[in-house]
Amino acid sequence: MSASKKLFIKTYGCQMNVYDSERMAEALGEDGYETTEQMDQADMILLNTCHIREKAAEKVYSELGRLRALKDENPDLKIGVAGCVAQAEGAEIMRRQPLVDLVVGPQTYHRLPDLMAKVNAGQPALDTDFPEEDKFEHLPKRGKSGEALPKRGPTAFLTVQEGCDKFCAFCVVPYTRGAEVSRPSERIVREAQGLVDRGVREITLLGQNVNAYHGHDQGLAGLIWQLAEIDGLDRIRFTTSHPNDMDDALIEAHGTCDKLMPYLHLPVQSGSDRILKAMNRKHTAESYIRLIDRIRDARPDLLLSGDFIVGFPGETDQDFEDTMALVREVGYGQAYSFKYSPRPGTPAAEKEDVPGEIAQERLYRLQELLGEQQRAAQDSMVGRDVLVLFEKPGRLPGQLIGKSEYLHAVHVMADAADLGQIRKVRIEASAPNSLSGKLLAG
Repeated sequence: MSASKKLFIKTYGCQMNVYDSERMAEALGEDGYETTEQMDQADMILLNTCHIREKAAEKVYSELGRLRALKDENPDLKIGVAGCVAQAEGAEIMRRQPLVDLVVGPQTYHRLPDLMAKVNAGQPALDTDFPEEDKFEHLPKRGKSGEALPKRGPTAFLTVQEGCDKFCAFCVVPYTRGAEVSRPSERIVREAQGLVDRGVREITLLGQNVNAYHGHDQGLAGLIWQLAEIDGLDRIRFTTSHPNDMDDALIEAHGTCDKLMPYLHLPVQSGSDRILKAMNRKHTAESYIRLIDRIRDARPDLLLSGDFIVGFPGETDQDFEDTMALVREVGYGQAYSFKYSPRPGTPAAEKEDVPGEIAQERLYRLQELLGEQQRAAQDSMVGRDVLVLFEKPGRLPGQLIGKSEYLHAVHVMADAADLGQIRKVRIEASAPNSLSGKLLAG
C-alpha cells in the first residue's frame, strides 16, 4: 500500500481513548497509513468511540450517517468504528450502517493490520473479542520502514491497567472493557523509556481503575517509584482512581515522590450514603472525607478533582443536599459533574429516573458551587511561583502554553526554545480556565 494513504481518527471520550488512538495510528502505519487532520482528505476514517456519555451509540450512528456523502464521493474510502461503542454494538453497527468496513473493540486493535487485509480484499472485518494475549506487546515498536518512531511532544498518556471489577450500578465499563487487567511493570517501564527517548517529560498513567493496578508487587505506588528512576522523566500523574483502592503506599508516595505531581482525580459520585449504596460504590461519604484528610496530610498543597452524578434513580432532595455538604467540606480545585442518564445493560437502567427538570436544577446548583471552588483555587495561585512544562505555542505571537504541577493551564510570553522545557513562572492573573504569568530567570 502506498505511503500516501491518509488516516483520519476522530477520538471520543477519555484519555485512554486518546492513547488508544495513538496506538491504532501506529498499527495502521504498518499498513502504509499516515495521519491527517483533514477528514475530507482521508483514505480511511476511524471513529474511536466512548460509551460513557448519554446516547453514545446514537451519536456514533449519526456521525456515520454524515459520512455517507464522503463515501459516495469516494467509494474507495474505508470507514471503521473502534472503541467501547464498537464493543457494545458489534455487528449491529454494520447492519445499521453498511458503509462501515471495520468494527474493532478496544482489546483487539493490535490486530488492525490483519483486519485491514480483509477490508482491502473487499470483506468487512469485525473483531470484538477479549483475547488472552497482551495487545500492547503486538503493537509496533518501530516505524513502517524500520526507522525509529517519530519525536513526541513533552507529555504523553500510557495505559497501565484496563477494565474494572467494581460494577458500579451506573457504569458500562465492565461490559465494554472487561475485567481488570494490569500490564507487567517491566513492559510499562520499557514503553515509558521509549517515550522519554522520543522527547516526553511527563507521563500520565491511565486505567479505568488505575490505582487497582497489580502488575507490580507493590501496586501502583511501586510502579510510580520504578518509573521515577528514569532519567529525563520529570513528571508522573495517574487517572482515574477509586477511593477503595487508595492504599497507604500510594498516599505516602504523594508526600515523598518528587516526580509525582500534586494533583489527584478521585471520584466520589455522591455525598449520600444511601445513594452510594444504590450505586454499588462500596464506600461512604465519611470514609471518603477521612481518606482525603489523610492524603492532604501527606501532601498539603494537593489539588483535588472529582466526579459527581446528580439525579441518580431514587435521589431525594436530602440526598442531593448531602452531596452539596460533602463538596463544601472537601473543597475541589476541579470537578466534573453530570446529570444521570441510563446506560443500557447496567443495573441502574432498570430503575425509575428522577424527573429531568429536578435533576437539571440540582446540576445547576452543584456546578455553581464547584465553579466557585475552582475559581477560588485558581485565584489563590496569583502571586505564587510554579513550574510550568511548556507544551505548545499560544494564540498570541511569542506566547507559550503549558501546565503547572497542579495541572493548571498557564499562558506565558516566552521564547519558542522553551517548548518542551520546565521553567519557573510567577502567576500574575487568573482567568476562568487558565492562569497567566511571567517567566522568571533561572
